[in-house]
Amino acid sequence: MFLFLFFFCLGEALYHWSGKRSCDRMGHVTKCDPPSQNKLLNLSVVSHHVESHSGKRPFMHEACQDSVIQSGNFEIHPVSLSGEKTIKCEVCQANFRWSGDLKSHIRIHSGENLFKCGVCQATFRLAKNLTSHLRTHHRILQFKCEVCQASFLQSEYLKRHQRIHTGEKPFKCEVCQASFSLSGTLKSHLRIHSGEKPFKCEICQARFTCSGTLKSHLRIHSGEKPFKCEVCQAGFSLPGNLKSHLRIHSGEKTFKCGVCQARFTCSGTLKSHLRTHSGEEPFK
Repeated sequence: MFLFLFFFCLGEALYHWSGKRSCDRMGHVTKCDPPSQNKLLNLSVVSHHVESHSGKRPFMHEACQDSVIQSGNFEIHPVSLSGEKTIKCEVCQANFRWSGDLKSHIRIHSGENLFKCGVCQATFRLAKNLTSHLRTHHRILQFKCEVCQASFLQSEYLKRHQRIHTGEKPFKCEVCQASFSLSGTLKSHLRIHSGEKPFKCEICQARFTCSGTLKSHLRIHSGEKPFKCEVCQAGFSLPGNLKSHLRIHSGEKTFKCGVCQARFTCSGTLKSHLRTHSGEEPFK
């Protein structure tokens, strides 16, 4: 029976079978059903997968009498019982219970995206993010905003979006009382107070509080200017720079001097102008 299951699973793997294995941390299989984009890639994986159906648990932990399928699961089992987070990220010192969680976390610092969509070639840091993305190719965006008619794949995404219209900011900084609409924005903000800068440029060693700032910084080294003016085709590395540039074409002058009422297209020009009133000469 074991041989039959082994060669059945192997045959399916060779034909890129799309069966999905859902297992918990200790290797106990909870589900195995098609379809999915996961594949059984080699004999070792097929063998362990077949064992998961056999009910065998050859490795037992003496303290709790629980048993697991693989010796690797057995070695980490005491950690799972204690709840300790003994695995540390060397970049930001965050702690994790599982080496796999650390591996996924490190991609935040490296910017590495291993998981690629076969439909549109978009890449993702986590497998679960790719899984969510794949739904956009074959599922209706069923959650619609009644204010602006924007549609979303999940109700949670709609809930976040609605804060744009309501102005709700439920996430509050306990240090300065600033409020934010997203928990991730609060998390990035807190690094201003802590001084933490976990995102590092590998070229010049500069460090940043959030991944977006690092991404923008890297364009200094690459020379990339993805934000293009549709009027004169000038390129910019930051969207804010493009926005300021567009005022040259529109004639819009949003920055006003409170002393003489003169108006300017960008804040930097207004700042320079204010020195004519203050008499400040910072570059003397």
